[in-house]
Amino acid sequence: MTAALIVREVRRGLHGAAWLPVAFFLLIATIVPFAVGPDARLLGRIGGGALWIAALTAALLPIERLIEPDRADGVLDQLTMTGTADEAVGAAKMIGHWLTFGPLLLIAAVPGSFLVGLDGPALARSLISIAIGTPALAALSVAVAALTAGLPRAGALAGLLMMPLAVPLVIFGAAATGDGESAALKLETAVALLIVAGAPFVTGAAIRAART
Repeated sequence: MTAALIVREVRRGLHGAAWLPVAFFLLIATIVPFAVGPDARLLGRIGGGALWIAALTAALLPIERLIEPDRADGVLDQLTMTGTADEAVGAAKMIGHWLTFGPLLLIAAVPGSFLVGLDGPALARSLISIAIGTPALAALSVAVAALTAGLPRAGALAGLLMMPLAVPLVIFGAAATGDGESAALKLETAVALLIVAGAPFVTGAAIRAART
């Protein structure tokens, strides 16, 4: 059942505007040089942070379609009646969400890194950092979507809730992009693992709370 849910999420994501987060990511990366000027050293210092801010905002774009449509249509209730745990539903949605935007974001990070002035070693570090961080961004998106499902102006509320929660991930991810010798990558990995491990339980609890 979990595998079928993952396939369903991937199909729904790809049939929708799957290109939109990637386009938004590249748009932010394009705007940064115009905003700060052509100074290559300055761009190199802030490039990693710019990419992470772009990745965070790109992960937020599809948040309204992750939980609310299934809640409103009764799909979540039907899954419960078939014996599927709410935590398993949350995990399947996280995996499906990541598959629809994570790999595409990694591909877009290559031209995005050049746009913000990152050199070869920094490009490699940024790809590793984003590869580690995007599953956590997907997990946060699904958990926050479950917490705000059914609320008025859920999209704006989800953004306000998710951004503070993602701050440690963004800080360590951007630091890992800028300095390969620091422990930032290990800290980013630890934060990402904590988020990915805990988010299914938060999602499951939020789904049950919305049902009562």
